[in-house]
Amino acid sequence: MQITSGLLLKAGITFTIVYGLAYLINFLLKKITHITAKTKTTLDDEIVLSLKTPIKLAMFLTGLFFALNILHLDFEFKGLTLSKIFSVAWILTGAFALTKVISAILKWYSTEKTKDQTVFLFLRRVFTVLIYILAFMIVFDKLGIEISPMLAGLGIAGLAVALALQDTLSNFFASVYIAADRPVKVGDYIKFEDKEGYVEDIGWRSTKIRTIKNNLIVIPNEVLVKSVITNYSAPSPNMTVTIPCGVSYNSDLKKVEQVALKVAKEVIAESDGALKSFEPKVRFTEFADSSINFITIIGIERFADKFKIIHKFIKRLHEEFNKQEIEIPFPQMDVHLKKD
Repeated sequence: MQITSGLLLKAGITFTIVYGLAYLINFLLKKITHITAKTKTTLDDEIVLSLKTPIKLAMFLTGLFFALNILHLDFEFKGLTLSKIFSVAWILTGAFALTKVISAILKWYSTEKTKDQTVFLFLRRVFTVLIYILAFMIVFDKLGIEISPMLAGLGIAGLAVALALQDTLSNFFASVYIAADRPVKVGDYIKFEDKEGYVEDIGWRSTKIRTIKNNLIVIPNEVLVKSVITNYSAPSPNMTVTIPCGVSYNSDLKKVEQVALKVAKEVIAESDGALKSFEPKVRFTEFADSSINFITIIGIERFADKFKIIHKFIKRLHEEFNKQEIEIPFPQMDVHLKKD
C-alpha cells in the first residue's frame, strides 16, 4: 500500500495523542502526590514517582505501534511480526515498571523502618534478576520458543559452570550471609586486618570500602566474612576516644586532673562531633620512666570525629599546661652514682 501524506499526518497525530497521554497521566500523578504527601507514610509517594518513566515508555511504544499500523508497515521475518515485537517490548516494559515499584517499596522500608541500606541494595538486585528471568520466560513462550529443553540443558551446564565459578559463587553466598546476618551495613565504619574505612556498597561479589584518604578498597565478600571485623558503627556510632598524656613527677596530680577535665569540657562544648551527653573522665594509668601517665576520655558521635577532637584537645591542653606551669617531661633517665 502506498504511504500518502494523509496517512503520515494521521499516523503522526495518533502517535502524538497517545504519547501525549503519558504526560497527562504523569500530570495527574503529580497532583496525586500532593494529596499523598499529606498521609503519614511516604510509601504512596515513592510508588507514584517510580511509575513516571515506565508510563512514558509504555505510551511511546503504544503510540508507535498504532502509527505503524495506520501506515500498514506490518511485516514478518522468520515468524516475527510487528505485533510480536511490540508484545516483547511491552512485556519488558512491564518488568521494568515492576522492578521500579518493588525498588520504591524496598527503599521506603529501608529508610523508614529498618534504617538499613544493605538489605535494600541486596534485595533490589535479587528481585530485579528474578523479575527479568520471569519476563524472558514469558517472552520465549510468546515467541513460541520451547524452554523445557533449554532448562534441561542449563541444568547439565549449570554443574560445569558451578565448578568453574567456585570463587564467584563463594563470594555470592558470602554476600547473602552479609545481607542476612548484617555484621556490617552500608555507611558503617569498619576495620579488619590493616584496612579500615566506610562501607560504600555490598555487591554480589565484593564489598567497597572508602578510606579516610578517600581511596576505594574492593574486598571479595568471602575474605570479608572470614575476617575478624571491628565495626565502629555498631551497636551505635557513638563511642569514646582516649587521649594519653604524661606529667612530671613533681606535678600536683589533683591540679592536673582539674585542668584536663576543664579543657575536655571546653572542647566538647565548642566542637561539632563531640558527644555532649558524655561526661569526660581523667584516669591516671602508670608510673612511667619519665612521667606519671594519664588518659582523658571524651565521647564522640562517630569514629571519624576523633581526629579533630584529639587535635583540638592536645592543642588546648598544651596551652593550658604552659599557663599553669605543669610540665610535660621529655623522655629521660636520672642516674644516681652511689659512693662506697
